[in-house]
Amino acid sequence: MGDQELSKGEERRSKILNVLKTQGKITIQDIMDKFHCSEATARRDLDVLVKTEAVIRTIGGAQFEGIPGIREASFHEKRQLLWVEKEAIAAKAASLIEEGDVIGLTGGTTTYLIAKEIKGRKNITVVTNAVNIAMELADSDGVQVVLTGGVMRKNSFELCGPLAESIVESLNIGKMFMGADGFALEQGVTTYSELEAQIGRMLIKRSIRTYAVVDHSKIGRASLFSIAPLTSLYGCVTNEAPGKELADALALANVELFVADQHY
Repeated sequence: MGDQELSKGEERRSKILNVLKTQGKITIQDIMDKFHCSEATARRDLDVLVKTEAVIRTIGGAQFEGIPGIREASFHEKRQLLWVEKEAIAAKAASLIEEGDVIGLTGGTTTYLIAKEIKGRKNITVVTNAVNIAMELADSDGVQVVLTGGVMRKNSFELCGPLAESIVESLNIGKMFMGADGFALEQGVTTYSELEAQIGRMLIKRSIRTYAVVDHSKIGRASLFSIAPLTSLYGCVTNEAPGKELADALALANVELFVADQHY
């Protein structure tokens, strides 16, 4: 086994650990699907993590030895998870943006990818409270950026607090694209941060249409703080159709569902 193979194994196990810390558990099948490896490799990776990390084996997988779902992953950790799926969601969301639009982008990996998708467009205004999104669009000739003030949260690069809220209060946004840590029937759109939940609610209030942009791993999960009920949304952009109960609830609330083509 060469150094390159060892490096790939270590990188894969690091990503598996990030999933465990974020979601609380993972199955052998999840590892095979997400990281395109064999069952034997998936089992071997879990055996290594059990010996080196706070991970315990379960029937058919493993779980993180702690409170599942309580840890907020950083932007850099999140960008290693489901990147292809998030790119597809971003492309679908960008197709909803037209010349002359004033759009909003909260912080998050998927919304960051939306910014990358539209930076070559013309005559678009982007309102964001995420510093990294503003920086991504800084060299775009056709996109005007309005960045709120506030105190930056290092995990998401989002600006929050009273200063950010006072600026948002005076803005009018057409289409709001909102990232989230959870998207569930009863709890609605949720996040780990109370500050981000508050600024998120204000951005929705100042927008005509709000679209949640969430990959399938967020659907059916709820984080600590609620941003908004599902009924406050205009649409949801994801990469896999949700289960029947949630899909029916979205249809009943007139929330349009957009499922991204991952082979775009």
